[in-house]
Amino acid sequence: MSLFDIKDKMDELVGELNQHTYNYYVLAMPTIADFEFDKKLEELNRLELEYPDLADPNSPTQKVGGDITKSFITVNHRWPMLSLGNTYNEQDLRDFDDRIRKTIGDSFEYVCELKFDGLSISLTYEDNKLIRAVTRGDGSKGDDVTTNVKTLNKIPHRLKAGDAPPVFEIRGEIFMHRAAFNRLNREREELGEIQYANPRNFAAGTIKMQDSGEVAKRPLDCFLYSLNTDKNYFKTHWDSLQGLKEWGFKISNDTRLVNGIDDVLAFIDHWNNERFKLSYDIDGIVIKVNSYAQQQELGFTAKSPRWAISYKYKAQEVETLLERVTYQVGRTGAVTPVANLRPVQLAGTTVKRATLHNANEIERLDLHEGDSVFVEKGGEIIPKITNVNLDKRHDGAERIIYPIDCPECGSHLIRKDGEVAFYCPNDEGCPPQIIGKIQHFIGRKAMNIDGLGDETIETFYKKGLVEHISDLYLLKDKADELKTIERFGERSIENMMQGIEQSKQMPFEKVLFGLGIRYVGETVAKKLAFGVKNIDNLMGATFEELITIDEIGQRIAESITEYFSKSEHIDQINQLKVFGLQFQIQENEIALQSEKLTGKTFVISGVFENYSREELKELIESNGGKILSGISAKLNYLLAGENMGPSKHDKAKKLNVPFISEDDLFEMLK
Repeated sequence: MSLFDIKDKMDELVGELNQHTYNYYVLAMPTIADFEFDKKLEELNRLELEYPDLADPNSPTQKVGGDITKSFITVNHRWPMLSLGNTYNEQDLRDFDDRIRKTIGDSFEYVCELKFDGLSISLTYEDNKLIRAVTRGDGSKGDDVTTNVKTLNKIPHRLKAGDAPPVFEIRGEIFMHRAAFNRLNREREELGEIQYANPRNFAAGTIKMQDSGEVAKRPLDCFLYSLNTDKNYFKTHWDSLQGLKEWGFKISNDTRLVNGIDDVLAFIDHWNNERFKLSYDIDGIVIKVNSYAQQQELGFTAKSPRWAISYKYKAQEVETLLERVTYQVGRTGAVTPVANLRPVQLAGTTVKRATLHNANEIERLDLHEGDSVFVEKGGEIIPKITNVNLDKRHDGAERIIYPIDCPECGSHLIRKDGEVAFYCPNDEGCPPQIIGKIQHFIGRKAMNIDGLGDETIETFYKKGLVEHISDLYLLKDKADELKTIERFGERSIENMMQGIEQSKQMPFEKVLFGLGIRYVGETVAKKLAFGVKNIDNLMGATFEELITIDEIGQRIAESITEYFSKSEHIDQINQLKVFGLQFQIQENEIALQSEKLTGKTFVISGVFENYSREELKELIESNGGKILSGISAKLNYLLAGENMGPSKHDKAKKLNVPFISEDDLFEMLK
C-alpha cells in the first residue's frame, strides 16, 4: 500500500470510530458490536504506531469516548473519567499481570467487579448532600443531568450522618433491569415507536430526556463502584467500597477481593455462565489493583489507568433458521444485506434479524435458502451469522445471490476497486438515499436544524413535501399542508421554521459536511473549507489540486471530483446559494488574531483543565502557530496536559523539546 492509501485507511477508521462512539455515548443507539469496535480501534492503533507521522492528534485512540449533548449544561470533570483497556482472552490478562509485577513486585491484591452494561455517571457530594450528577461525556467534561438523576430512589440525596469527607465524587453505572426493559419496549411497540436495542440504550436514553417527570416513571437502578477525593480517604479500593456501603450507597455484593491472577480467572469463569441468571446485563469483568499507593505508582496512559483492565465475555451463540435475505440501502447508496431469522432467544433477547455486512460475507458463508445458521451477539448488541450447519441443508436449496440491481430503485449497482460494498449510483432518485441525505443534512454535526427529526423527514418525503435538501427552504410556503400532518401543530411548525431559518447562518464547513459527499466527514469538511475558501473553488478544483490540501487523500479527492461532475449536485448548490446558505469562509474566521506564534510549532497532548484540545488548537493557529501530528526534532513546544501519553513524553524529553502548560501558552500570547 502507498502512503496515500494508508492515510486514507487511517482517516476512514477515524471517521468510522468517531461516528460509532457518537452513536454509542450520545445517541445511545450503537450500530456496531463492542468486539468489532475494539478490532477497528486495534487496527488504527497499529497503523498509528507504524506510521506516527500520519496519525491524527485527535484520533479515537487518544480519546476516552463519548461526546457532549447540546441539550444539557456542560460540566468539567474534576477527575477525568477515563476508559479501561479491553481484552477478550486469558493471555492478555496474564500479560497485564506480568506488567503489574514488573513495576510493583509480587505483593498486591486485585478487586474483581462485574462490568455493568449501562450509563457511566459521576456524583458529587458536599456536606453529605448530592449537588451534581454528570455523564462521562468525552472524559474531561460531560452533561449535567442532576435533575434526572435525583428521580432515582437508589441514589441517596442526603447521606447518613457519618465520617464521609466534606467533598467527594463517587462514580457508578445507571442501568435498567431486563424485565422493566421488555415491558417498556412492548409499550413502545404498541404505540408504533422504535424499540430500543437493549437495556443499556434505554437507560442512557432515559437519563438524557428533557422531561424529568418522564424519567421518574422509568425504573432505573444504579450500582456505585469508585470514590474520588482530594486526598486518599482510604488506603485501598476495597476499603473504600466498604465505606461507601456504610454511607448508604448501593454497592454490588458480587465484588470480590482476590490474591492473584488465578483467582481473577476463576472469578471470570464463574460469571461466564452465571451472568445470564442476573436480572440485569453485564458484558464483562473489571479487574483493579487494590492499593491506592500502588495504583499511583502504576499511573496512567493517555486514556486509561495502567492498574485496571476489563475482560469482555465472548458472544453467546445459538442456531436458528434463515427465512430470507433482504437488502437495505443507506444514505451513501451502500446496499447492506440483512438476514431475517426464525425468532430465537439469544443473550436474554429475541433475535429476528442479523447483519450480513456485504456481498463478500454472503459468499464466505455460502448461504442458501432455508439454511440452518449459527448466530451470535457480538458485544451483546448486534446479532450476526457466524456459520452454516451444512448437515441440515436441504437438497436443491437455492444459493443466495447478491443482487446486481438496487432493490429500491432498480439502478445497476457498482463496486469500486478495492472496496467490499456495492453502491446504488442513483443518489438523486433512490428513496432511501434521498431521505438519508436530508436526514444527514439536518443533523447535529451538520446544519443542526431544531424542530426537524428523522421521522419527520421521512413523513415529508412520503407526502411529496421534500425531495431535495433545497426543498427544506421552501417549506415556509407549505404551511397549510404541514398543518394536516398528525402531531404537527402550529408550535411545531413555528419551531421548525425558526430552525430552518437559523441554519442559514451555519458556517461553510458545516454546509459542506451536510451535503453528504462520500468520505467527506466533519474533519475533512473543515480542512477542505479552509483549504479552498469557497464552494466555487472547490467545484473547480482538479484532482491534483485537491490532494495538495492537508489530509485530503486520493480516495477523498476522487469522491469530490465525481460528486461535482453531476449537474444535479451543481443545481442543488446554486439553489442553496439563492436561499442564503454560507458557501465561503468568513473573513473573521481566517484572520489571524496575532502573529505572536508565527514560525512556532506545537504538539498538544493530555487533558487540560480549562480548555479542550480543539480549543487550544484553534487558539494556536489563530495566532500564527502550526500544529504538528507527532514529536520530531522540528517541534518547538509540547503543550502538555494531565495524563499525557508516556511515549510522547519520553520522546520529547529525549529530543529536548520544551514542555509548556496552558498558563505558559497564555503568557506567550500576552
